[in-house]
This record gives sequence, C-alpha cells and structure tokens, in this order.
Amino acid sequence: MRTWFSELELRLGWIPNWAMSAGLVALAVLLALWLHGFVFRLLTRIVRDQSLYRRSLVSRTEGPSRLIFLVLAIRGATTVAPLPERSAHLVNQLILVCVIGLLGWFAITALHIWTTLHLRRFKLDAEDNLLARKHVTQMRILKRVAETLIVVVTVSAALMTFNSVRQFGVGLLASAGAAGIVVGLALQPILKNLAAGIQLALTQPIRIDDALLIENEWGNVEEITSTYVVVRLWDWRRLIVPLNYFIETPFQNWTREGAALIGSVFLYTDFTVKVADLRAKLKEILESSKLWDGRIMALQVTDLKERTMEIRMLMSAKDSPRAFDLRCEVREHMMAYLQQTYPEALPRLRTDMTPRDEADLAVPAQAERKASRTG
Repeated sequence: MRTWFSELELRLGWIPNWAMSAGLVALAVLLALWLHGFVFRLLTRIVRDQSLYRRSLVSRTEGPSRLIFLVLAIRGATTVAPLPERSAHLVNQLILVCVIGLLGWFAITALHIWTTLHLRRFKLDAEDNLLARKHVTQMRILKRVAETLIVVVTVSAALMTFNSVRQFGVGLLASAGAAGIVVGLALQPILKNLAAGIQLALTQPIRIDDALLIENEWGNVEEITSTYVVVRLWDWRRLIVPLNYFIETPFQNWTREGAALIGSVFLYTDFTVKVADLRAKLKEILESSKLWDGRIMALQVTDLKERTMEIRMLMSAKDSPRAFDLRCEVREHMMAYLQQTYPEALPRLRTDMTPRDEADLAVPAQAERKASRTG
C-alpha cells in the first residue's frame, strides 16, 4: 500500500504535502464515521433482545467507541501520509495516548453501568433496608476503589509511552532504596485510606444510612468516598470523618445487624406511688402509640434513692428515630398521668418535726396574731 501511495504522490506531485496529508486524514475520518455508524447499528440490533447490561453498554459507549474509530483511522492515515518524520512521530504518540485514555474511559463506563444495574434491585427507602444498605455500601466503595485504580493504571500507561518518563521510571527502580522510602512516606495517607476503603467494603462496620454515635454526636451515614465518610447529624450538620477512623477508633453503630432499638425512660417519684398503676398506664400508652413495635415493654423499680424512687421503663421501636419519639411520648403521657392522678407522688422534700419544734414555731405565730389584733 505504501508503494501505491508513493506512485500516487509522484503523479500528484503538484499537491503540497500538507494538503495531501489533510485530505487523507479527512477521508479517513469520514470512513471511520461511516464504519462506526454501521457497526453501532449492527450491534444495537444484535443486543436488542439480550440483557439490559449489554443493551446499556452498547448505548452508553457510543461516544467512546466513535472516538476509538476516529483515532485508529487517523493513525492509519498518518502512516501513509507524506508527513515529516518528527511530525509523524508526534502524531502517533498523541494517538497512542488517546487510545489508552479512551480504553480507560470505556472501562469506567462499563463499571458504572454494571454497578447501577446491580443496585437497582435494592431499595434504601424500604422498611427493612439492611440488605440494601449492605450492597449499596459495598458497591459504592469498591466502585470508587476500582475507578481510582483504572485512572492510575491509565495515566501510568499513558506516561510510559514517553521515552523520557520510561527512563525515569527505570532509574527510580534502579535506585529503589531511598526513593522507595520517600515515595512510601509521601503516599502513606493515600494508601492508608485506600486500604481502609477496601477493608470497610469487605467487613462493613458501617453502611450507607447507618445510625452512628460518633464523637458524642448522633447521625446517619450519608456518603462514603474513597478518603472520608460524611455523617449527617440530627440537626442537619455534616461531620466529615476519615476512612481510617472507623478502623482504628471505637464508635457506636445502632443499625449494625438491625434497625430496631430499645429505648429507656426514667421516672423519679415519691415512695408512695403505686407501681402497678404506672405499669398499667405504660401498657395503655404503648398500645395506643403508632411508634411502638409491640415487642418490648417493661416497667421496673431500678433504684431507691434517699428521697425518690427510680422507675425505669423500657419500650422498643423499629428504628432509632421512632425510638426517640416514643421515649418523648411516654415521658409526656406519664408525667401528665402523675400530675392528674398522683400529684402527691411527685418528688418533694420531707421535713420531720418534733413536738418541741412545733411549740417553738407556735410562739411567733401567736405573737403575730396578737399584734395584728391590737394594731
């Protein structure tokens, strides 16, 4: 083919080299666009009745595949075009870098399609979303790790196409003693978070939408990135925590194995209150509440203090927000019940008086009454 183009160049010697090169590139681009359209339509028909993943993969990769066709066509045109050796080498270098970048783009697109279709089977807004939170957390973390690795490999492969960079890499490997230590120290935070992300994805001490008590703050896991976790606090603030925190520091996870929680409410009353009446009232309150899940109900005298009696009430709810609201509801109703039915049972200070103390108090009172009558 090269000989044929050389003969054509001799016959068309009056055409400048740049014009002939531009014409060949333009012809190659038109041919690539037509060929890509034909192949894309053919693939669309082939996967029409196949799985959603294959159909999505074909439709979502139309742009990257078109660019690959164009780059390969330009690469073929430059091999036969009358370009200077330096210019041809530069164009070939750029085309090679473009091909590597497009392959990385294609890989990230395929990964995104697969994870999106996989997570469609799980609903985070379901009442029992434990399985959904496990899969969503695992897929999001592994997806970010895989995307990071794809980008690193793609950039490294693109840089290694340059001779100067390749020689620099060989030199680093030759002097890997001190250089390895320096690079290891510099990349320690990145590698630490990357390892923590993989460990979180596999062991899952936290998941998306988990209820956590961390740094004396309560909130839900809103987002897990490749370097940090965003916790949405109860008052809509956001707590940003590094990934390795959840590997090295203890914290409370209220939804690790299930969302249901047991809430506790304490009352401090006088010793004369009838515990059986309070227990019956608690049963009435819980049975009429929409927040109670019907599993746990208990009322016990847990302590006798110097002036009060400590009563602990236990009740269960489907999740932590319901448990909090249920505790508040029980407190309000029990306090109203005590105020209306047993007002004397509320905490109060007792004063014991001897007969002599009563006599001493009576003398000033009598003197005051006498003074008022004489006045």
